[in-house]
Amino acid sequence: MATSNGLPPEQQFGNVLAALATMQSNTDRAQKHQATEYLEQFQKSIEAWNFGYVVLQSETISVEAKLFAASTLKGKITYDIHQLPPDQLVALRDSLITLLVAYRTGARPIRTQLCVCLAGLALQMLEWKDVIDLVVRALGNDATGLIVLLEFLTVLPEEVMEGRKISLSEEQLFQRTGELLADNAPKVLQILVQYARVTGLDKPTPALISCLNSWLREIPCKDVVNTELLQSLFTALSGDDAFDEAVDCLCTMFRETREVDACSDVIEKLYPGIIALRPRITKAVADDDTDAFKGLTRLFAEAGEAWVVLAVKYPNAIKGDEPHRKDFKHGYRELVDVIEECAKMDEGRDVISLTFNFWYDLKNYLVLDTYQPAREVYQATFERLVDIMINHLQYPEGNKDDLFEGDREQEEKFREFRHSMGDVLKDCCEVIGATTCLKKAYAQIEIWMKNYISQTPETQLKFANWQGLEAPLFSLRAMGRMVPSDEETVLPQIMQMLVKLPEHEKVRFAATLVLGRYTEWTAKHPQYLEPQVDYVSNGFQHGSKDIAQAAAMAMKFFCQDCSKLLVDRIALLHSFYQNVAPNLPLHSLYELTDGMAHVVASQTTSEGIYSSLKLFCDPISQRLMIKAQEAGTDNDKKCKLADEIQLLTIFAQIVHPHIKADINPMIEFWKTVIPMLSKILDAYVDFLPICEQVGRFYRSLLISYRTDMKELLPEIAIKLSSSFQQSHQGIFLWVTGTVIREFSNEDEIKDEAARLLIRNTIYQLMEQQCVTMFRLLNNTHPKEIPDVIEDFFRFLTDGIMFHPDRIVMSNLLETIIEASLVSLDLQKTEPLLSVLQFLRDLFAYGRPAPPNSTYRETPIEIRKRVTLAAASLGERITQRILSGLMYSFPSDCVTDSSGVMLELVHLCPVQMIQWIKSTLELLPAGSITPTEAQNFLGNVETAAAGEDWNKIRYTLRDFTAWYRRKNVTPRSQLLGIAGTELPRFRFGG
Repeated sequence: MATSNGLPPEQQFGNVLAALATMQSNTDRAQKHQATEYLEQFQKSIEAWNFGYVVLQSETISVEAKLFAASTLKGKITYDIHQLPPDQLVALRDSLITLLVAYRTGARPIRTQLCVCLAGLALQMLEWKDVIDLVVRALGNDATGLIVLLEFLTVLPEEVMEGRKISLSEEQLFQRTGELLADNAPKVLQILVQYARVTGLDKPTPALISCLNSWLREIPCKDVVNTELLQSLFTALSGDDAFDEAVDCLCTMFRETREVDACSDVIEKLYPGIIALRPRITKAVADDDTDAFKGLTRLFAEAGEAWVVLAVKYPNAIKGDEPHRKDFKHGYRELVDVIEECAKMDEGRDVISLTFNFWYDLKNYLVLDTYQPAREVYQATFERLVDIMINHLQYPEGNKDDLFEGDREQEEKFREFRHSMGDVLKDCCEVIGATTCLKKAYAQIEIWMKNYISQTPETQLKFANWQGLEAPLFSLRAMGRMVPSDEETVLPQIMQMLVKLPEHEKVRFAATLVLGRYTEWTAKHPQYLEPQVDYVSNGFQHGSKDIAQAAAMAMKFFCQDCSKLLVDRIALLHSFYQNVAPNLPLHSLYELTDGMAHVVASQTTSEGIYSSLKLFCDPISQRLMIKAQEAGTDNDKKCKLADEIQLLTIFAQIVHPHIKADINPMIEFWKTVIPMLSKILDAYVDFLPICEQVGRFYRSLLISYRTDMKELLPEIAIKLSSSFQQSHQGIFLWVTGTVIREFSNEDEIKDEAARLLIRNTIYQLMEQQCVTMFRLLNNTHPKEIPDVIEDFFRFLTDGIMFHPDRIVMSNLLETIIEASLVSLDLQKTEPLLSVLQFLRDLFAYGRPAPPNSTYRETPIEIRKRVTLAAASLGERITQRILSGLMYSFPSDCVTDSSGVMLELVHLCPVQMIQWIKSTLELLPAGSITPTEAQNFLGNVETAAAGEDWNKIRYTLRDFTAWYRRKNVTPRSQLLGIAGTELPRFRFGG
């Protein structure tokens, strides 16, 4: 396969080795970047084949260079096998085997790469039928060779399963997978058994177990457990050398036996060995062996997940004559007990998370009526589990000012961990009932309080072990969603106790959040409302930012869920709001405002709602005008002005009563607010945060009041149009889309004159926004305004859904498509998706019945116009999309790209094949062979003729993904197919 000109590799490939040296040196970034680009280009060349072999044979080249050579060979075999004549593949195979024999005692990373090379070649070399036999003959003659053989056998299934990287067809890949894996599974099992016997069953090697693990998808577990390999697996768990590999392998076997009825023989053989490991838990904890404890816990937890149905069907071992138990003799309750034991003994919280999925799966069975007997069996287990979880919820006992001693990552991990344990507590509520779980938490609070009260005042002041009180409080909050609002047994006692707890920042924070979590319960038990609201309100005066935020959140929930109980206190709430609001963090202010808005919306009369809305919003409007005058050019003041606008938006979102009168009184109020915001927008239209907030306010009004806004629509439309012209901010396009959606149902508007006015307003707004966008694109490349591009095409997607005739029949249609073409140069996911989805929806109107449309049947004139546009611009669209798929599109754009291509196939099937062909002809020389191009075209043409749309999708996906892996690197300067570039966008309107 390889040739040599007699020169040493240092001379043959001096430039390559020098570039490698540069990469590994301390030279500047520019030189390293240049070296990287050179090496990437070299790896694609034909000369790279010879480089790999020559360097790997050399005795003078460094290990780092040899590893690069092996990696180069791997890439060549994966992507560039077409560069070699077919008659050289046998020589390549023999060279690789020779190198493997030579490196059987060499550097393992190089050996692994060579194994991957040989496996990749085996997958593609279809005429090579005796893969396993040939490699066994070459490597199976001594102990070191056997290790290499096992390494090759380990990577072979992995490479085959990654077969989409290569250029085989689906049929070829399916057939070759069967030949290499399924057909060879019995032979590989025999090799593994023989190796285990030769090396000794009491000394299993990691290589043996890793190889077995790799083949478990092909070798049935029932065949494995009937050999000495099962003994080797459990023996490996007794030592350190292959412990991790044995854990991985057994977990794979558990997953392969999830179909328990079909795998009863295997499970019955595995189960006793797993349970026999139980004493090792105590030993691992006693020895502080975290790795062993984690590995064992993982074993038990994954066995539990796989066999959970057996734990609920057969918790106890068979007794006497039980015909229905002929396949399962053991009792599986002990496995549940072991998993519970692991959770309980995990003092460092290192492994308990491994059990969470099991408890969730077990719960899902126990809540079914079918498994009511098992539910009774595991009642005590879940009761103990509640205590275990609450104990693990406790904060560490450390520095009172910083419990995690500056380790913010550990602190964040603990917070996430607590919420996951909260999910387990919810599972417990479903199994044993929320009342039982609440009793467990309340009991821990009672014990803590009794201990606290029994201490002297001096000791109480130190507030020792507050963690023991905070943990059950957190558990109450975590379980809140599972507690019915009619719970009468425990919650009354808990609610009375919560407002009397000793004062401590963490405790008040937790208690405040608990009160906020049970506001639905409080709404049905109004006698507890006043002390709870007082307790939460006092939190605003505590001085702690965290408590203030918790109080704001809790007050929001009180106002939402108990709004009808608070309507008579609207004046007091307003006074409280005015006093507290200036000192709150912004997010907390928003939450408190949300709560106030819910009480306003709950007033019993429209007059009451109107007056309450004015009561809260008039002061905000007044502050806005003052801040607008003060802001000037100060960006901080302008940002605070924008934040204040959000308060009005919250009221607009929440206060929208359904009023049957022709004129909604709330609209009369908002009429007074809109001119004020319009003035602010005019003054600061060049400041994005203010544009964003005013736009969101408009949008909230439109969504809340819908067609009640018809009187204000012309004014808002003018403001949207003029503001976009001045600012070029996408927010105004986003709100335009909302206008289109909210006024889409004309049946809601009875007056025909009003309908006509609305229709014309929307049409004019759509056209004006398009013209402004086109003028912007005259002077701005889409890459400079990706967010505006996204908003523009989202708005057009709304337009074509609700007013397809105005888009399709407009004289701007071709210009819109031209704008989409230049926008396909983008490389950001969301803007690209908006463009592609618009094009897909547009071309769908060439069909008789388009999806997502107001039409049941597309009018013929619209179909003709769309088909004409597809025929006229389809080639350029095809080129842009194929170019993007091959070079620059993010992976998330593949589905919508193929959606556009499919619509073009529907409309222009014959032309489409020619468009694809002409695009492939523009690809760089050497990037694709004529055969590969023809195979791709043939697959598309056949699928199109048979209307097999799914085949077109995956053919397009697989081909472009393969081309990209083969020809495009992260540092590639090519971002598209040469010759498909578009001239700069030009609009003369």
